[in-house]
Amino acid sequence: MIERLKTLKKHLFINGEWVEAKQYQPLYSPYSGEQIAEIAFADESEVEMAIQAAEQARPIMAKMPAHQRATILENLVKLMEENADECARLIALEAAKPWTTAKGEVARTIMTYKFAAEEARRIHGETIPMDAAPGGEDRIAFTIRQPLGVVAAITPFNFPMNLVAHKVGPAIAAGNTIVLKPATQTPLTSLYLAELLQKAGLPNGVINVVTGSGSTVGEKLIQDQRVKVITFTGSPAVGIGIRNKAGLKKVTLELGSNAALIVDQGTDLNSIIARAVTGAFAFAGQVCISLQRVYVHEALYESFVEKFVAQTKTLRLGNPLDPETDVSALISPKDVERSLQWIEEAKQAGATIATGGAAEGNILQPTVLLNVDPKAKVSCQEVFAPIVLINKVSSVQEAIEYVNDSRFGLQAGIYTPNITTAIQAAEALEVGGVMINDIPTFRVDHMPYGGVKESGIGREGLKYAVEEMTEMKLVCIKK
Repeated sequence: MIERLKTLKKHLFINGEWVEAKQYQPLYSPYSGEQIAEIAFADESEVEMAIQAAEQARPIMAKMPAHQRATILENLVKLMEENADECARLIALEAAKPWTTAKGEVARTIMTYKFAAEEARRIHGETIPMDAAPGGEDRIAFTIRQPLGVVAAITPFNFPMNLVAHKVGPAIAAGNTIVLKPATQTPLTSLYLAELLQKAGLPNGVINVVTGSGSTVGEKLIQDQRVKVITFTGSPAVGIGIRNKAGLKKVTLELGSNAALIVDQGTDLNSIIARAVTGAFAFAGQVCISLQRVYVHEALYESFVEKFVAQTKTLRLGNPLDPETDVSALISPKDVERSLQWIEEAKQAGATIATGGAAEGNILQPTVLLNVDPKAKVSCQEVFAPIVLINKVSSVQEAIEYVNDSRFGLQAGIYTPNITTAIQAAEALEVGGVMINDIPTFRVDHMPYGGVKESGIGREGLKYAVEEMTEMKLVCIKK
């Protein structure tokens, strides 16, 4: 139970067993600073054990029928439903995610595994009309999709259950085995997942959870030839490094963003303000598609700012385990310090603070900045904090130019009553997904999700992730 975590050592999970590591490090609450557990820090030999276990289990998963893989995932769904409060408490404890938001993540995680179970049953190929080409007569051809083998899943702290589900779920659905390296700050949920998957009937060795530093665990996974797929969510710098070292491995990267929203003239502000504030400050802005930049038509600018700031001031700050809390601690004191420095830099360049701008312990107040220089870090880098800028534009076209003037391109949103404007924006915005009449922070778990530029390569979303984790094979028969 959570109350006893600080007295427990959390071991590595390898080949269906809890393996004691040579080294452990304390895990602290981002909110209170109290120690909540001791976590194993794997060395290279322990990572080797995990890869070996996954490789040995590979033939078992490759031969397992689709209905059996689906049943295991369905069993996991039932177990997660039965233990939803425990899952939420672990998320709130290790990530300082507010209770209501943590409950929402658990609900999404359950849905993600439901989709994974469904996708396990419908992995399919297609027939190829061979006689469409001269010399192809009297042949039948079709494609099949086969699992690639060992998947290395490297996951971030901000959605410690659902972003893990987006890697583990499709890997199991496709018949692969997994070595999971969770974020250093949020290992408890991944270790609990391993426990639930074992109860769900997953064979030993199919999932292995190896906690520790990225420089040790990550490097070994990237370089080992038995690992066939690397799926990573995290910073662009680390993701680009993985891509450069991965050779011919399949790589899916979901990296950073500075997601933007355009508000066109004629938009009903009263219907969008609460939604936009949620997009900016949910989980203290520590979301890859958190609303970071807002470009508002000059006809609505003053009114938008007034309403947005008023709504922001209603947010409650506090303990993540309190159901009334809207915003809690950032993941580390260093992130608080960095965020305050970025706010100060924006001020020095001419920005004004409409609200926020200070910290209360490890909680950064939800901060709204106006008239921000596009070159300021809070605009052009990923802020990953409860900071949003609101700038005035004279047209949607000007706003599009600001949105596209970025090294990132994950998702963007536009509110407009004009369908022509909406379609033109959808075509012009250089992002992986455009949300029309919604915030860029919108995501449901079966849609294709991923970005362009430094926001990554490949797509998540169960069907699309299964395609990333399988290999197409052509079978051609001469009659």
